[in-house]
Amino acid sequence: MVTVRQSHSSDYHPGGTAAWLASLGLPDAKIEYLLESELWLQQQDCTDQLQQIQTGWEMVEILADLRMDKDALLASLLFPLLEAGLISLEQIQQQFCPAVAAMLAAVQQMEAIRSIPVGPNQSANPQQADNLRKMLLAMVEDVRAVVIKLAAQICYLRQVKNADEETRVLAAKETNAIFGPLANRLGIGQIKWELEDLAFRYLHPQTYKQIASLLEEKRLDREHYMQDFVAAVQDKMTQAGIQAEVYGRPKHIYSIWKKMQKKHLAFDQLYDIRAVRLVTERVQDCYAALGIVHTSWRHLPKEFDDYIATPKQNGYQSIHTVVLGPVGRPVEIQIRTRQMHDDAELGVAAHWRYKEGASAKEGQLDEKIGWLRKLLAWQEELADGSDLAEELKNQVTEDRVYVFTPKGDIVDLPQGSTPLDFAYYVHSNVGHRCIGAKISGRIVPFTYQLKTGDQVEILTGREPNPSRDWLNPNLGYLKSSRARSKVQYWFRLQDRDKNVLAGKELLDTELARLNLAMDNPSKVLQRFNVNSMDELLAGIGGGEIKVTQVVHYIQSQSGKLLQPEIDPRLISKPLNTQPKSHVVVLGVGNLLTHMAGCCQPLPGDAIVGYITQGRGIAVHRDDCDQFKLLQEGHPERVVEATWGDKYASGYEVTIRIVAHDRNGLLRDITSILANEKANVLRMSSNSDIAQQTATIIMTLELYNLDSLNKLLTKVSLIDDVIEAKRFH
Repeated sequence: MVTVRQSHSSDYHPGGTAAWLASLGLPDAKIEYLLESELWLQQQDCTDQLQQIQTGWEMVEILADLRMDKDALLASLLFPLLEAGLISLEQIQQQFCPAVAAMLAAVQQMEAIRSIPVGPNQSANPQQADNLRKMLLAMVEDVRAVVIKLAAQICYLRQVKNADEETRVLAAKETNAIFGPLANRLGIGQIKWELEDLAFRYLHPQTYKQIASLLEEKRLDREHYMQDFVAAVQDKMTQAGIQAEVYGRPKHIYSIWKKMQKKHLAFDQLYDIRAVRLVTERVQDCYAALGIVHTSWRHLPKEFDDYIATPKQNGYQSIHTVVLGPVGRPVEIQIRTRQMHDDAELGVAAHWRYKEGASAKEGQLDEKIGWLRKLLAWQEELADGSDLAEELKNQVTEDRVYVFTPKGDIVDLPQGSTPLDFAYYVHSNVGHRCIGAKISGRIVPFTYQLKTGDQVEILTGREPNPSRDWLNPNLGYLKSSRARSKVQYWFRLQDRDKNVLAGKELLDTELARLNLAMDNPSKVLQRFNVNSMDELLAGIGGGEIKVTQVVHYIQSQSGKLLQPEIDPRLISKPLNTQPKSHVVVLGVGNLLTHMAGCCQPLPGDAIVGYITQGRGIAVHRDDCDQFKLLQEGHPERVVEATWGDKYASGYEVTIRIVAHDRNGLLRDITSILANEKANVLRMSSNSDIAQQTATIIMTLELYNLDSLNKLLTKVSLIDDVIEAKRFH
């Protein structure tokens, strides 16, 4: 459940601020420090700003639970006032120690985290590159800034409870995309759970209320049951001479829902609705307690996990087991030491201790934020702000795979990574010279998607020989932006003339495949900020410009009419209001929308909405030139839009395949169509006996240009296929 905290103002505490701070368990030195700060705020006439003051004290309470030092507590109190412009960093630096002002400056730098894309169709602004790098540096230099920022996000989520739906949904999506995974990566369980519960409440309000009501209905029965079971476990520990604290642990609605979804279980089928935590003093006591629990109650072997022997990647350690308690009811038991408990609940906050009254750190940075140092080391390899944003998002997300080197070292990669991603993670030269890969001794293709537990061995040649095909996102060779940047950098170092020829070949191949022509080269050059066609081709050949971006732009320019938005020629048939054609505008679906004829966006394209006069919302591609003109004239009409989860409509496209005729050719083609989920509407074939070739013409139903490009690329790689291209 979401943590319930009290209001934070002396008006709401009859005993005064000092008594309230004492109730948080703060020592006298910290209380006196904060009271002096409150007196200074009164002198600055800031105490009239009730909302900021309350938010500040609310953040103090959150950080007090994390046992943060007095400077961090003071910074959390001042941050809402600083953010609102009521006080300045200069005032803070003059009144308090420089460490507090430096910490608050670092928290402000973390505002760059909001530039990280939170949706599948959004991309970061390259201009945010420097801000992101500064943010990473601030996180590494003083991790307390991260904790303060996470506390501020919790307060923000609580404050938008009564805001409009769009505000709540956007705040929740941002939390799920960045702040929740970041808290998880830093191991701060207390903050992670509350962020996830609040976000889940806004994204799925009905499901949240349903689970909350089920928990409440079972509460009294569960409490009586748990009191008896906890007492029984405590008696067993006492009899065995094991010092342990035993208590029922709180349940979090998001974790309940996530487990219901993952295991396809009903609420009553969950094992951890009844949950007990057992905290011991020593590691050996954990295993002794486990033995007592298993001999006293029957356990379920499939529900046993030993995270002490094999910790999670974020350092989490605990033993999880499920036993059948009285009346055969399952009870989840977590067994850990006190140190492990502090690590799980406080994360980096448990390892960061600052000397009172000084800014010096005790010891070095904790290993849990070593990945931030790696990101800083990679920043020069990443091409622009969007690559850095993507890599940071990949690093904090919970969708990770953990694989092993031949020596047994663990490598942490984004979900969907390939052996080439692994090779470039090890070293650039290993990736450049990679000629093959083995998984547990078995040769696998470069496009194999790594799974947690795989042992990866990279086979290398003598000379570096990267392939430009590795940069083609449709072929699935590379997942991480870091690996792609290394390949792009390698090609940039090669001869420019070769890059021009290679870029021309790539572009000509893609245009021929999609049956497109570059009718207006000057616009293409202007769009990609280059001065000549050779410069554009060199960028494509060197990997600096993605050929798919160029093709998409040329596609959007085909037959474009630069007419006013109200011109009916720009408007295709309006979408019906059935769920089949579902576009979500600002988090709200089922609004009157239509596809703009100027760019004809397809599902999967990044889109935006433009409020027209009397025609609802026109949906444009976000790189549409017509939309940019409209945005300049009426920026207030622009709204965010995404494709809905239930979008099920496709479009027809005809392709032509020419190949050397052989047995099994059609089978190979149709197997790729099935894998790419392409629906075949019509098909005809013709064989030329003299030339021993076959021409196959197919009409397919696809969902976007990327899917067509990917399908044609894979078909062209089939043995004996001469060409595969779009056919008009």
